[in-house]
Amino acid sequence: MIKDNTEKNLCLGREEMQEIASKRVSGIAEEFRAGFEFLAHYPMSVTFFGSSKFDPENPYYKSAETLASRIVREVGCPIVSGGGPGIMEAANKGAHEAGGDSLGLLIELPEGGQRTNEYITKSIPFHYFFVRKVCLAFSAETFIFFPGGFGTMDELFELLTLIQTKKVEGVPLVCVGKDYWEIWKKEMEKEMLDRGAIDKEDLDIMHITDNHDEVIDIIKRAKTNC
Repeated sequence: MIKDNTEKNLCLGREEMQEIASKRVSGIAEEFRAGFEFLAHYPMSVTFFGSSKFDPENPYYKSAETLASRIVREVGCPIVSGGGPGIMEAANKGAHEAGGDSLGLLIELPEGGQRTNEYITKSIPFHYFFVRKVCLAFSAETFIFFPGGFGTMDELFELLTLIQTKKVEGVPLVCVGKDYWEIWKKEMEKEMLDRGAIDKEDLDIMHITDNHDEVIDIIKRAKTNC
């Protein structure tokens, strides 16, 4: 059930509903303003996405940590994540230990909220998931996706849609973890492409690789083309 007092709101009059809507729109606008202002200090960043459940011994965690560190040292880009544990922590850790900007765009969650990782140098909190998602993508030079769950896939398919429809242009989307992403790509070919729901070139939006050198080259080319 969506916890927004919907049932209670059904009993409200028009003026009360308009007042509630006005306050909500104002809050959303303020979150966007604060988020864009925060990111304006860190142009040409690289945003990491992935599961919050992977621990430091997980191979994907280790890969994300190493890759983020290399991006800071070899490309000089700030690293952005959702600021939580798992892949987010790994990316922030790699950036922090390499001496780079390690940014966290945090989300407020019920029952204690999101655990913030200790490797963030600067952070900003968000109440609305969709505002946070926009800001995660706003100044990114490259999107880097590691394997994840519902949240990761939500972010992935939104960005695939934005790139497919050219709402976002010139930003590579790299999927690290071939054993995971190739399975998804094959399912897309079978269930989407073969049914005519997408075009063949849509599958090319996802650049799948485990080669960190290749990822670094992609980021460098994207940065040069800006």
